[in-house]
Amino acid sequence: MTARNFFSRPLRALSTAVLALAAGAVIAHGDVTPQAVDTSSLKQVGKEWLTKNPYLGNKEAIRIGDSAFNQNCARCHGLGAVSGGIAPDLRYLPAGQEGDEIFLQRIRHGATRDGRVYMPPFEGILSQEAMWTIRAWLETVRED
Repeated sequence: MTARNFFSRPLRALSTAVLALAAGAVIAHGDVTPQAVDTSSLKQVGKEWLTKNPYLGNKEAIRIGDSAFNQNCARCHGLGAVSGGIAPDLRYLPAGQEGDEIFLQRIRHGATRDGRVYMPPFEGILSQEAMWTIRAWLETVRED
């Protein structure tokens, strides 16, 4: 067996494995199991959907929202909400109630275009409190 034949099989196998993993990563994009968010240390807001963030500036809510974002949103929207191009950069959401309305609409109902899911709906998966903690944290990384 020549040296060329000796190395070609393992290299071919390695190349095949790398390509299979890369293809799997592309197919798996967005296929994430939502993680629970513990909001028990916060005042609960009830069943009626609010239009304004009740946790704006709340340090505990911001702490929880930071973790909740990293566990449930960062895969697509990027660490620190700095998008790498897969999904919108959430640092540029409008401030205050205008941004609250946009955020809540999208996180509750998701986004679908031409039958393709660009963002899954989180209503029924994350609580309203969990969603508002994420929004409270997003306000702390907001840019103009």
